Amino acid sequence: MGRTNMTRVLTTVLLSLLLSPSLLKGNGNCTVTNFVFKDGEKVTYNAVYNWGFIWLNAGLVTFTVDSVKKDSKPAYHFKAVGVTHKGYDKLFMVRDTFQSFVDPISMKPFEFIRSTQEGSYKAYEYYSFDKDKRKINTKISKEGGAPIYKTIDWPECGLDIVSLVYYARNLDFSKYKPGDKIPIVMIVDGEVFDLYIRYLGREEIKTRDGRRFRCLKFTPLLVEGTIFNAGEDMTVWMTDDNARIPILVEAKILVGSVKAVFVDAQGLRNPITAEILGK
Repeated sequence: MGRTNMTRVLTTVLLSLLLSPSLLKGNGNCTVTNFVFKDGEKVTYNAVYNWGFIWLNAGLVTFTVDSVKKDSKPAYHFKAVGVTHKGYDKLFMVRDTFQSFVDPISMKPFEFIRSTQEGSYKAYEYYSFDKDKRKINTKISKEGGAPIYKTIDWPECGLDIVSLVYYARNLDFSKYKPGDKIPIVMIVDGEVFDLYIRYLGREEIKTRDGRRFRCLKFTPLLVEGTIFNAGEDMTVWMTDDNARIPILVEAKILVGSVKAVFVDAQGLRNPITAEILGK
């Protein structure tokens, strides 16, 4: 894969791994009670590229949760790291880190940081969320250019991609039926995107290593870009239990497909009971 392909493959997988239905747009009651994760959780995925009969384990993605202090306030520190395997570094090295600091009660973000190195390309993003003024102060620099500062409105229930990941795992999915389109509001690249995720119901899946899981299935609306066509070309399978761990993310790209495949989970608050054993 070329630079643009590898960049989009790993970054998109990293950003999309845990997406699931978020709040209804315009709903002012955005508070959830966390019953899914705890301090010390770590979930690992393989990033896999598929083209015909070719399968390449291109990289590794990890998500971690820690309890910290942010400006003397209790906070969760969510961290997502994507790296290429050593064998691919000479061809194209990826070292991506995404971080979000959130209020442990409301799950609203205090701060978001993205630091990206993909080959010779480097990018940095910083968002500071002002809950009193309902503003997001952003700093974005790309490819060694001067940083760009701007302030944007913070829409009700709008979240950065990493905080959305963990927020959404705590939602009540029982009120949705197959085919429901659930609007979401995401802040990406210093812009606000009104998107949606379509809930497709429950499905039993089998991973390439032979493990079976009962899952909730979703497909998010994608924004058209250099790799994706606009539309519902990504599918997410997440465990249908109180662990709410995404098992598989699959996305069609212009050439082939990209998958994020569950490898391991540690420090879970709730066990994965959706795995079907002895079958």
